[in-house]
Amino acid sequence: MKYLYIDTSSSYLYSAIATDTELLCEVKKDFGHTLSEEALTEIVEMFTKTNIDPKEINKIIVVNGPGSFTGIRIGITIAKVYAWSLNIPITTISSLSAMALSTTDDLIHIPVLDARRNYVFAAIYDTNMAEILPPQHIKIEILLQKMEGIGSYEVISNDDLEAFPAKKTYDPNFLKIIKYYKNKEPINPHTINPEYLKLTEAEEKNGL
Repeated sequence: MKYLYIDTSSSYLYSAIATDTELLCEVKKDFGHTLSEEALTEIVEMFTKTNIDPKEINKIIVVNGPGSFTGIRIGITIAKVYAWSLNIPITTISSLSAMALSTTDDLIHIPVLDARRNYVFAAIYDTNMAEILPPQHIKIEILLQKMEGIGSYEVISNDDLEAFPAKKTYDPNFLKIIKYYKNKEPINPHTINPEYLKLTEAEEKNGL
């Protein structure tokens, strides 16, 4: 089996082609504001480097959020068109889940993404990837409260947040992510939508 993984939920392109046991090609690049221009070219280049025909892919795994509004749409659009046009099974995963899976430490995992204005996108997973706190858009102070007394943990993030000075940098472990999600039920490409998780302005102002 061959898998294509796509994550454009930040300014980075995280993408890979892998089998069940081998990482064949990967991209981990920060494109900043040019991500929309570079993502598809980089993915096509992976097929060229591996000499794999796109039709050989057995499943596509795409991150559908949370993260950058524009970034998420880029990856989903590429994955949906690819899956639909070539009739390839596709499934979605959370960017926070991918972050938690990429660590090898036997600790509670707390992936965190800066959502600005004292909010973050975050989740809390135990050592078996069960959700202690499901992925959500949450005030930093509330997240800190929920972290109290949960045991030994690590915060995973590529963002500079004063509330989390000690953190582990996110470096995707593509094989681990793919192995964990390769058997997830495929879905209709047309039904895939971004999972922004962001509260409305009214909800934020009311402190919900």
